[in-house]
Amino acid sequence: MAVRRRARAVGGGTEQSSGPGAGESLFQPIQQAEPSSPATRKMRWRTSLPQYYFLSATCLLITLEAVPIDIDKTKVQNTQPVESAKIEPPDTGLYYDEYLKQVIDVLETDKHFREKLQKADIEEIKSGRLSKELDLVSHHVRTKLDELKRQEVGRLRMLIKAKLDSLQDIGMDHQALLKQFDHLNHVNPDKFESTDLDMLIKAATSDLEHYDKTRHEEFKKYEMMKEHERREYLKTLNEEKRKEEESKFEEMKKKHENHPKVNHPGSKDQLKEVWEETDGLDPNDFDPKTFFKLHDVNNDGFLDEQELEALFTKELEKVYDAQNEEDDMVEMEEERLRMREHVMSEVDTNKDRLVTLEEFLKATEKKEFLEPDSWETLDQQQFFTEEELKEYENIIALQEDELKKKADELQKQKEELQRQHDQLEAQKQEYHQAIQQMEQKKLQQGIAPSGTTGELKPLHSLRIEKPGV
Repeated sequence: MAVRRRARAVGGGTEQSSGPGAGESLFQPIQQAEPSSPATRKMRWRTSLPQYYFLSATCLLITLEAVPIDIDKTKVQNTQPVESAKIEPPDTGLYYDEYLKQVIDVLETDKHFREKLQKADIEEIKSGRLSKELDLVSHHVRTKLDELKRQEVGRLRMLIKAKLDSLQDIGMDHQALLKQFDHLNHVNPDKFESTDLDMLIKAATSDLEHYDKTRHEEFKKYEMMKEHERREYLKTLNEEKRKEEESKFEEMKKKHENHPKVNHPGSKDQLKEVWEETDGLDPNDFDPKTFFKLHDVNNDGFLDEQELEALFTKELEKVYDAQNEEDDMVEMEEERLRMREHVMSEVDTNKDRLVTLEEFLKATEKKEFLEPDSWETLDQQQFFTEEELKEYENIIALQEDELKKKADELQKQKEELQRQHDQLEAQKQEYHQAIQQMEQKKLQQGIAPSGTTGELKPLHSLRIEKPGV
């Protein structure tokens, strides 16, 4: 698919997950001069959708037919797509991901909307004018979209209720709380309108635009936490053990840094290595156009982010191995992200997060392609300063203090509840003892024992059976 998101795998780079990210202008109409077959028209629709998704994030989640690679890879010419197993769409990571998928699946079934989308330009999508086309879709499609919206509103209300229940809060206005969700129109919870599509486009676009930045920030926190925990552990050791741990740490660090040279991502040397070692072709026959077609896996005319990141696997394997204790797979995924961002910044001239053949070929004509600077891997960089680490540790200390206060408060509540329970048990025991004493006195005075309800029954109220009756 044109915008399949990256394969994410902290444990080895194979798990599909959503690394959503969004650019500024992310759609281009699909242009094909020659007549197309039904299968090709279907491919054009599915190709335009991912571009739409990068701007609107609503069309990331479609599937495409995979393209087989001929045995003679050096003669790839206009390879036609063939029917194959569908690619499972990756999770975008958005909290409304399932709703997004379902809306796109339904819209994709409407011929009118599909045709309008293919002809739409970037501004038409960004401005929301395309959303107005929703008024012209079939009644059957609108009915399905209405049902999807009702289900999503119901789901959000359940989430709100669960949160309020956990906080033991009552009397809250659920309708007012729905306002915090900006991917749908909460005013009309029963109908999917053009406003809903417009809000879904804008919300997803905004969320995805900040994804990569958030990923970098989370990685920085991850590294600071690692260092914080290492230092805290060292404080628990005696001097001899501490020296041993420090020595082991430095040894593992040097071992990790001792790796083959990593080629500059997107350079001729890097691509030729993929051409030779991954594609199994003669490096002397390297041809950029053929390379592009080989790695445009779905034959949609673009290299998307996932297809680009697949090109970096050989470079990453030089530095990271999941079997090695000194290699951190979280760092490998950060390195993959850095490589992809770098290539996109150099090659993707229109900033739509998709690399066209024209953009790719122009990049191969640059001096940087033939004579790139050396690539600095993460082990050559400092993730944070001592001041940043101290600030982070202060935040952690405050959070720990807050958690400790809450834990102490909960412990006090527990002790109070236990005290009340014990007091009630003691009162219950005293009550039973008093009842037993009263029953014994009644028997001694010739009064019948209490009834099942506890009321006393005098002897004269008892029926005495006569013998023989």
